Amino acid sequence: MKKVKDYNLKKNIEVKELVNQMYESGGFVAKKVGVGVKILKEMIKEADTRFLSFPADIISTGTRGVIKELVKKKMFNAIITTCGMLDHDLARVWKDYYHGNFMANDKELHREKIYRLGNIFIPTTSYGEILEKKLLPIFEELYNEKKRVSTMELINYVGKKISKEKRAKDSIVYWAWKNNIPIIVPGITDGSFGSQVWTFKEMHRDFVVDVFEDEHELSNIVWDAKKTGALMVGGGISKHHVIWWNQFRGGLDYAVYITTAVEWDGSLSGARLREAVSWGKVKENAKYITIEGDATVLLPLMVGAII
Repeated sequence: MKKVKDYNLKKNIEVKELVNQMYESGGFVAKKVGVGVKILKEMIKEADTRFLSFPADIISTGTRGVIKELVKKKMFNAIITTCGMLDHDLARVWKDYYHGNFMANDKELHREKIYRLGNIFIPTTSYGEILEKKLLPIFEELYNEKKRVSTMELINYVGKKISKEKRAKDSIVYWAWKNNIPIIVPGITDGSFGSQVWTFKEMHRDFVVDVFEDEHELSNIVWDAKKTGALMVGGGISKHHVIWWNQFRGGLDYAVYITTAVEWDGSLSGARLREAVSWGKVKENAKYITIEGDATVLLPLMVGAII
């Protein structure tokens, strides 16, 4: 058996060494983090197709910068996420979000026109208002070029159009466009970005966003892959879309899942990756792990150790 080792937190310890010590500690979630990093390193080296999925909420925080680095450094070549990710990523190109408080008075915030996302404060001028102002003209330009697009094409076009913005290089959407990495959003109408698309559609009835074209591209991605891997942060539609499509090729070869959800309610978000093996969404012999914890804490450690 492998011996449990204590941490040696010496001065100026590097993230990579700290995470390696987490693996050697043998303890609880720390050990899982260490295992997850080892799987990710092998996945990045061995899998030709690597999926990254994550939800919207963490993009309102500084964790956006961690995701951005993964995309900038081309560690993944397909992204599946939610509409809210586009909202927060793009809004922060033009406006700022602010530190808040979980215990803030929400009635007062409402009167002051400030949204609360956990302990992040978002002025209304930093969200829907700025997205409407900036996105509708971009959609108009796209419409003049092409009247039928997939969500991938739509998001890619926005990434191109924001490239000259002062803070474009902070954006996930920008780097996905720059590195030709498709962003697929199955629930494209579920957010402010989607509402802007709907608004534009109301004014241009012949404008079509074809979500099935995205599914066609996903089918090409999974069936052409020799080995697939995924880093999935949080559950819901983005996680499920990754594992759903990979079942058609016999399952993922590598998978790392970070979640705060419980398993006992039967939800997809709470389902551990071992459950996905029964569905053929993760291979029986795959290297996989589920890590319980807050992604805003775990991702900087794990990605920092890899980078």
